[in-house]
Amino acid sequence: MNTHRTASRRSAGFTLIELLVTLTLMALLLASAMPAMSGWAADARLRSVAEQLQNSLRLAQSEAIRRNRQTVLALTNATPALDAAPNTDGQRWFVRSLPLLAGEAASDADYIQDSSSARQSSVTLSGAALICFNSMGRQTSNSATGLGASCSAPLDASTPSRYTLRANGASHDLQLQVYLGGQVRLCNPSRSLSDTSPDGC
Repeated sequence: MNTHRTASRRSAGFTLIELLVTLTLMALLLASAMPAMSGWAADARLRSVAEQLQNSLRLAQSEAIRRNRQTVLALTNATPALDAAPNTDGQRWFVRSLPLLAGEAASDADYIQDSSSARQSSVTLSGAALICFNSMGRQTSNSATGLGASCSAPLDASTPSRYTLRANGASHDLQLQVYLGGQVRLCNPSRSLSDTSPDGC
């Protein structure tokens, strides 16, 4: 009779010591996984912002062709707007078309898109204040943007304009390269472009 009671008591559940050991092991496993999860989250934030900037550059290019007039992607630290001041290494950006004629007033129809995702995601963005595309979708220089800053196109087809994106905790930086002919490429600057590293810069 006593043996039966002891067996049923043991099968009723965990002892306090067993529960504490289980919780301690779970805490250790979670603590060891946290750095990896944190790095993964930083990589995901970085890639998301880089892809949004890449899409905005391609939008600026396609809108230049569609509208048959120059468009610009401008980095800014201000709230994105039609006449927001461009800033080198700005943490927000906007896309708009540029005046066809000197002195032409901009309108809301010229405003195409904006984003504050880099600032919201704590991603640091480094690069030129402005990149302009002409009506053939190629990068072009323009000293009369009406935004208080100029676009400077690369001097040759093999040297791109670059935007570098960084996030604390990410495993590597990302870079957007914009070539004179209009090609926009996202790559990993910690690797060299090769047959075995097609994502390298």
